[in-house]
Amino acid sequence: MAAVGKLSGAINNLIVASRPRLQVAAKYALVELTPPKVSDIPAIRSGLGKLISGAKNGAWKNTTVREAWLNTLVTVEVLCWFFVGECIGKRHYVGYDV
Repeated sequence: MAAVGKLSGAINNLIVASRPRLQVAAKYALVELTPPKVSDIPAIRSGLGKLISGAKNGAWKNTTVREAWLNTLVTVEVLCWFFVGECIGKRHYVGYDV
């Protein structure tokens, strides 16, 4: 019975310790994981315009090493999630089951 009490106490401590972190994660998930709204379209358009004009003007040459590294990591993450989604959609690692 003492082991059950210790286990129960440990679980309660874990729940109490993780609750603030889970609340922060839920707050960010509500913001980051929602699809774009109609009111977000102008901001998306201006961002794409800035991206295209920056590519034409050579503004990408002025990025810092840290920004370039972060952009590379984001690109790799997007590609990995794309390939994971492909594997889930195909239900196979290689090829399609015809």
